[in-house]
Amino acid sequence: MKNIFLISIVWFVFISKVVGEEVSINVGSYSIKGTLEIPKADQAMDAVLIIAGSGPTDRDGNNRLLGSSNAYKMISELLLKQGIASLRYDKRGIGANENTVEEKLTIDMYINDAVEWIKYLKKDKRFSRIIIIGHSEGSLVGMIAARITDADKFISLCGAGKPIYKTIEEQVVVRDKLSSELTKQFNCIVDSLRLGHTVKNVNTEFKMLFNPSVQPYLISWFKYDPCVEIAKLKIPSLIIGGTTDIQIQVEDAEALSKCSSSSRLAIIEDMNHVLKEVPTLEKEINLLSYLNPELPLSYELSKELIGFLKE
Repeated sequence: MKNIFLISIVWFVFISKVVGEEVSINVGSYSIKGTLEIPKADQAMDAVLIIAGSGPTDRDGNNRLLGSSNAYKMISELLLKQGIASLRYDKRGIGANENTVEEKLTIDMYINDAVEWIKYLKKDKRFSRIIIIGHSEGSLVGMIAARITDADKFISLCGAGKPIYKTIEEQVVVRDKLSSELTKQFNCIVDSLRLGHTVKNVNTEFKMLFNPSVQPYLISWFKYDPCVEIAKLKIPSLIIGGTTDIQIQVEDAEALSKCSSSSRLAIIEDMNHVLKEVPTLEKEINLLSYLNPELPLSYELSKELIGFLKE
């Protein structure tokens, strides 16, 4: 089967011609830019919207704080070779887009932006089914936008299966083994944000995570429970997790799958958070893949994506 899959990819390299378009939409007065990749075809084809993860992650999957992985660009290239169109875009204030006022940013803006991109694709006669792929934070954004717009399919890549404040607690308090005093301070900040109140005095240990400028965004994000949201989604869904993901646990994918009545679960051995094959959870080694834009996507991930999309 592996050889057949590889032959299929190679075949499409030769027969597919790229019609790449730099596109943009206006959401209110704000212009959001993206890249639309379309294989040459004589009939309508599926189109996939790729929604980026958290932080300053651009349309290609590169993060100015963590490095360049090119993960989303590689997904687009994979889809193109299989005769599937894709659209990936920069979030507000990222990449080719204008800066945005951080204090005014909310996750609901990201959801609305995704909704508008889906509407954009639905208006295009070249496309038949519209499928959403959401990575990390984009999983939550994507599942909500997919429901609002009646998209045809949804794929969650390394998405949280619990409210994000619980994920942050796992990443910061548990894994970093905070002292009891710092844990107390952390919990006080989270409790305040969950109640919708910003915190002025933040310990320097938490300055990057709970900077006052990002607190309004966290308040908007904390109110969502991915399990509650995916339970509302009734379209065919694929939930994917990786065993060497050091940011989101396999249990998160399992939780999302249990909450969804229309999903299939795929746990990919040795796949990490940036969708690359890395056979270790050791942080220093795992993070090297975040800096390697030439490292290919996990082969098993590619197989799962194409198998689901071709159904």
